[in-house]
Amino acid sequence: MRDSGSERPDGSEHPAAAEKRLVNHSASLVRGLSNTGVSVLYCDEDLRCIWAVNVPPAWSRDQVANRRFHEFLPPEPAEQLTRVLQAAVASAKPQMLEVSLPYNHETRWFSVWIDLEASKHDEPAGVIVTVVDITEQKWREQTLRALLREVAHRSKNLLAIIQSIATQTGRHSDTIDGFMSRFRGRLQSLASTQDLVTSSNWRGADLYELVLGQVGRYTADPSRSILFEGQRPYLNPNAALHIGLALHELAVNSVSYGALARPDGTVSIRAQLNGIGPRRGLSLTWSEIISIGDQAVGRKRFGSVALERVVPASLDGTAQLSISSERLDYRLTVPAGNFESE
Repeated sequence: MRDSGSERPDGSEHPAAAEKRLVNHSASLVRGLSNTGVSVLYCDEDLRCIWAVNVPPAWSRDQVANRRFHEFLPPEPAEQLTRVLQAAVASAKPQMLEVSLPYNHETRWFSVWIDLEASKHDEPAGVIVTVVDITEQKWREQTLRALLREVAHRSKNLLAIIQSIATQTGRHSDTIDGFMSRFRGRLQSLASTQDLVTSSNWRGADLYELVLGQVGRYTADPSRSILFEGQRPYLNPNAALHIGLALHELAVNSVSYGALARPDGTVSIRAQLNGIGPRRGLSLTWSEIISIGDQAVGRKRFGSVALERVVPASLDGTAQLSISSERLDYRLTVPAGNFESE
């Protein structure tokens, strides 16, 4: 509500009151801008800044009034901005551009809108430059692009693994039903490992969690049936997928012929980190007592092909599978680059 003292006898607002209200309005606007990533600069026809509100620190920590852009901005963005400002003045049309500036060892991005303030004779009287910090948006866009590239890369790798599994499973299957049963089991193994990798934002999987996910499903009491010893390195996605496949093959074999086929059976899994730096390696050992006929010993199925050839080759590692009529031992050596460790 207006104060009655601010009005003239004819009911119109007194000029002094109107000016005061305008000043208060401007002060409120300036205060509001200070809480946002929006800045406003006003330049004359010579592109000299007359006044500025909420100037980003990346642009200048000092006053910019009575200064041109090349006096407080780095050469490249100053030249870019000046060129577009000149184009806006020459064409009498609004312009828009994006500029990037180094700040505190990072890059800040800004959207810049350039509008002309026309005089009464429709001639340019000034240039309004509105600046919006879009750095967070740029970071999100870059992160999204990186994630999409990563998803595409991982998807191709996963499809290649599935193709290899399908080919090898078919090569070592006597019937369609046998193929489908084994192929489904291996796909479920990949899906389980993929869930761990995805939940970690594609970082990978903890070895112990991978063991529980791949082997624990085949036993009613994993805490009793699985004896895990040693360290728990964090596997990268490729290592997690292939070691998960190896664990799956060992678990399936154990359910059929080994320790997990017996109520009191136990499989021993030991993880040991050896060496330092680039020579650091992971030694993963699986040991169990088995019950397998002499006629089956040494028979090469996909499980043994995967354990001895596919998995170590995919990790640039080595593997040794030893099977007798009473014992199975498998040792996989994984070089540095496939895992993280403290």
